[in-house]
Amino acid sequence: MTPTPRKTTADLPRIEGPLGSLIQGLSNLLFNHRGLMLAIFAALTVFLAWSASGLKVDAGFKKMIPLEHPYMKTFTDYEQTFGGANRIIVALIREPVEGQTTTIFDKAFMADLKAATDDLFYIKGVDRPTVQSLFTPNVRFIEIVEGGFAGGNVIPATFQGEPEDLETVRRNVQKAGLVGRLVSNDLHGALIRADLLDVDPETGEKLNYPRIAAELETLRAKYQKDGITVHIIGFAKAVGDITDGAKGVIAFFLIAFVITALLLLWYTKSAKLTGVALVCALLPVLWLLGSLPLAGYGIDPLSILVPFLIFSIGCSHAVQMTNAWKDAIADGFDSTDASRFAFSQLFIPGTLALVTNALGFLVIMLIEIDIVRELGITATLGVSLMIVTNKMVLPILLTYLRIDQKTLDAKQAQEKSFEPIWRACSHFAERRTAVWAIAGSVVLLVVGFALARGQKVGDLGSGLPELREDSRYNRDNAAITNNFKIGVDVISIVVQTHDIDGACTDHRVMDAMDAFEWKMKNVAGIASAISLPGMAKIVNAGFNEGSLRWRVLARNRDVLAQAVTPIDTGTGLLNSDCSAMQMLFFTSDHQGETLAHIVQSVKDWNLEFHSPASEFKAIAPLVEFKLASGNAGVMAATNEAVEEADKHELAAIFGAITLMCLLTFRSFGATLCIILPLALVSLLNNALMAALGIGLKVSTLPVVALGVGVGVDYGIYLYDRIEVHLHHGKRLTEAFFIALKERGAAAAFTAVTMSLGVATWAFSALKFQADMGLLLSFMFLVNMLGALILLPSLLAFFVKAKKA
Repeated sequence: MTPTPRKTTADLPRIEGPLGSLIQGLSNLLFNHRGLMLAIFAALTVFLAWSASGLKVDAGFKKMIPLEHPYMKTFTDYEQTFGGANRIIVALIREPVEGQTTTIFDKAFMADLKAATDDLFYIKGVDRPTVQSLFTPNVRFIEIVEGGFAGGNVIPATFQGEPEDLETVRRNVQKAGLVGRLVSNDLHGALIRADLLDVDPETGEKLNYPRIAAELETLRAKYQKDGITVHIIGFAKAVGDITDGAKGVIAFFLIAFVITALLLLWYTKSAKLTGVALVCALLPVLWLLGSLPLAGYGIDPLSILVPFLIFSIGCSHAVQMTNAWKDAIADGFDSTDASRFAFSQLFIPGTLALVTNALGFLVIMLIEIDIVRELGITATLGVSLMIVTNKMVLPILLTYLRIDQKTLDAKQAQEKSFEPIWRACSHFAERRTAVWAIAGSVVLLVVGFALARGQKVGDLGSGLPELREDSRYNRDNAAITNNFKIGVDVISIVVQTHDIDGACTDHRVMDAMDAFEWKMKNVAGIASAISLPGMAKIVNAGFNEGSLRWRVLARNRDVLAQAVTPIDTGTGLLNSDCSAMQMLFFTSDHQGETLAHIVQSVKDWNLEFHSPASEFKAIAPLVEFKLASGNAGVMAATNEAVEEADKHELAAIFGAITLMCLLTFRSFGATLCIILPLALVSLLNNALMAALGIGLKVSTLPVVALGVGVGVDYGIYLYDRIEVHLHHGKRLTEAFFIALKERGAAAAFTAVTMSLGVATWAFSALKFQADMGLLLSFMFLVNMLGALILLPSLLAFFVKAKKA
């Protein structure tokens, strides 16, 4: 192939438009002082690399919940009074031995239970007064004796583990009604429960959840022996397991890096170009990780995937820049002028795409959940840094590269082989073909809408949805759920009274609570309930020889006070002055539909309770049944916040992209053609989630914003060149064909590369990572197809060629 005649700086095309002088000035600054600029960027990289070494895992219970939600106002108001939802549950269970009677009433088991209770008690961060097991003094029994009532600790202070002591404990467990609560249904296991504080009591800093999880694993290793299995659940343990699983992200990052490097080498035909592109794709990741500690942030296990996305986006923009540079070299420019050409051609569309990405990620911050806001900040910061690394550092590095004619010839031959594909795609810019593409899109729209209606909010399975069903945490959760009848999911309703002295001895209040408990016990999804009226009825029967006929709420205030007095504040059912009482409802599961149904039942009760026809209308103005606390209450609030945020997120991201496209291209038709394919793919993503049983929750909510934010790049890069060629008098079909020759291969290549990279997440131990990988892979690939097929089809009807 004959070498192309050399060109000089004078042959560079002038940059038109109001931004021309700005870009020209920035180009002169970068390339006339490239050595100085490169030194500045290198120094910044070294500093941020040092800063990144101080990055820490930053997980927090309250970061996961919408603290501004009305339910969470109740949660935080009464957290100190009734305890929070940040709880640890440890179960020691004896494995049955064939031919032997094995129960917990064994000297060795009791010794282990006591020691495990002590070990949990002394873990730093545990709220020690909340620790509860058979060996803690807050677990007591009451019995009816000839002279009235007697009671005491379930395990007396004189306990030595002798047969008579064990028999005493067995009787006390029955008297206290602990079977199914602290003792397993078959008497083979026992629970230890404790709440965690928000901060480390010694340092005042946030709790180190991975450390607590590691200590819990030490506890497991210590006591899982001699036929005893140990099962541990709770937020701290979940964070620890997710953090362990997140370490696998590094392995997936390396796999994706290798895949990307090999594909880049195949695409560029140059090891030098591949190396420079990879360096500049990694640079924003390093800068991001170094910037987070400076901004006072850590990295949360749920946002640890963002750096990988930044790398993928960085590769996408690096490929576009190196491709434009290579084309300029092939056109006869030297390395420096080719870099100037690539910079001038791509700075506006590239920066627009990145700013649009940033705005798309920024709208995630509208969601009132701190962990999602942090994800939005992290992604926005990473994409913003890419404007410097990929639009400034990369062109400077390219000025130092040389590429031989053999490589250029191989690259041009490769691109020529793509031309039949681009010629076929260009027909979508003709109306006769576009009609069929649009009709097919309408069919997909209808099918997608029908399937998307089945999308569920919240968790759809049992256990912790962020982990695999066969993960150790979910196996522990299943073991505890199957062996203890109270379950592990509880939603609590706080009954708040106003201007009523001693509300727990007021029959009107207690009767209303009793009626509410009866109603809720008959709601699908409620497994059992514990409340002050229920306990008081049992005590009242006890004062009357245990007769079931006396298991009622006394109308006499003094008699009712007698029934309530034995129930102290340590039960978590009432506060010190009886102005607030907690009702605990254990749920059969924590699926989104179950919790929504329970919450709606509470709301229906409140409407009925405060209606003029209510039998409680005299007391209703002075009593509130307030949603909600407990871990299931937190989940219910989070589900509602996610459902509401999903609507706002879509409106905000598409609004931001529309605004940016209108400001840049100044064409409503062009903007519509870029936006509509993205909207269709977003709908299909929701349909895919519904079909695969992936719920809309905190971990999957950002997927649409991330997918749309990245997917819009394809349309912007292509339309930028289409507009230029239309302006020079080309027909739309030809303008689109030329644009595909210039940027189509790079767009298709990056979409395939990014899709393959995130597709490897399907093998992750973290289910939420696997889900995100599948959904993002789908969105990256289908958004590219939308830009190649639906974008030109819409342009055929909405945009006319501009004559020069």
